[in-house]
Amino acid sequence: MPWLRLLLVPALTLLLLGCGTDQPAPEPPLPSIPFREEGTLTFLRDGEPYLTIAIEIADDDSTRARGLMQRTSLPERSGMLFIFPREEMQSFWMANTQMSLDILFVDADSQIVNIEKYTRPLSAQSVRSTAPAQFVVEVPAGFTDTYGIAESDRIRWTESP
Repeated sequence: MPWLRLLLVPALTLLLLGCGTDQPAPEPPLPSIPFREEGTLTFLRDGEPYLTIAIEIADDDSTRARGLMQRTSLPERSGMLFIFPREEMQSFWMANTQMSLDILFVDADSQIVNIEKYTRPLSAQSVRSTAPAQFVVEVPAGFTDTYGIAESDRIRWTESP
């Protein structure tokens, strides 16, 4: 039986070495960015306010590019307002956004021109306005259905002091 031991030791050694991997350890997830209230946004229908939410404001290239990346959730009744220098066709993508969103495209007169609901997270597919927009509001998916927000409603916002 000593010959069996001579065969088993190298076989077990090779088996254990084969279990190793040359792949690098996975990178830890990026830390979530906390919501920072920078103002409020009110939805209006026929000139009458019907809903107000807390917003973060993305009004420069850096904050517009980051958007809601690295977020897994938002507080109840909150979102992000993107402010662009001029009204034009807008295109957003969800490649680094971990949660589904409703995206509201708003023209220079503050009227919602189209709503893209339940966008697909982590997707490289473009989400586009159907008309020129100067403002975009992102809220959690299902928000527009829950609160009855519709195209042709308007928005009004104020920045926190």
